[in-house]
Amino acid sequence: MSDETSAAKVEQPLDSGVARQWAEEAIRLYRRYAIEVVEAFRLCPYAAKARMDGKVHEVVCLEEEPDVPGVLSRVQAIVSMREVEIGLLLFPRVRMNRLEWARFVEALRKAHQAEASGMVMAMEAFHPDAAADVHDPERLIPFLRRTPDPTIQLVRLEVLERVRKGHDDGTVFVDPSETSSEFWLSQPATPSLRERIARANHETVLAHGVAFFEALFADIFRDRDQSYARFRGVPAANRSSTKPLKKQG
Repeated sequence: MSDETSAAKVEQPLDSGVARQWAEEAIRLYRRYAIEVVEAFRLCPYAAKARMDGKVHEVVCLEEEPDVPGVLSRVQAIVSMREVEIGLLLFPRVRMNRLEWARFVEALRKAHQAEASGMVMAMEAFHPDAAADVHDPERLIPFLRRTPDPTIQLVRLEVLERVRKGHDDGTVFVDPSETSSEFWLSQPATPSLRERIARANHETVLAHGVAFFEALFADIFRDRDQSYARFRGVPAANRSSTKPLKKQG
């Protein structure tokens, strides 16, 4: 676990004790999402294996207004950790909306790609705010990426390539006995890995119901609001609503 509080843009400096506690809570809450949502419903074919093998690394970034150069330095640090396959940058103090966050991550992705070493990590933006659009598997993706805090997921491209090929150097990412894994692996070879996973996850949401997943997210967000209130000095009742978002019609 890492916590970083020295970025240039921190409008409300935190003492080391508060920073450490906040970082611990941010990681605890993220892991609730990872285990109770992603792993429990097999939304990602390699997440659980990577976590259990100790190949996931979380970094909590406590600045309120991150900038691309500062966050890029954290990406570079994770790139240098060869044992890490999945990196997660968690931003519990960022107040950007989902579209603003997506634009920031896209700028970061371009900066990473422009480095001398080229693109090493695939980057995806995760954000707590997204309605469930079940009309198309691709449009449902933001709903299932509702992490407690704005988050950047980094995955080594070589890991994704191993998964695409259906094998790796001795590490089994997918248990063929699991129905949901069989679903996306059994799809025609033409669709991309992303498309196959999106289709499987779409079927999972339809099978359980949107309201079921909204309740899971609401419970995690309620936990977040109550936990973070002590760091922000705001009563939990006055924090952001934990009511589930309505489905798009």
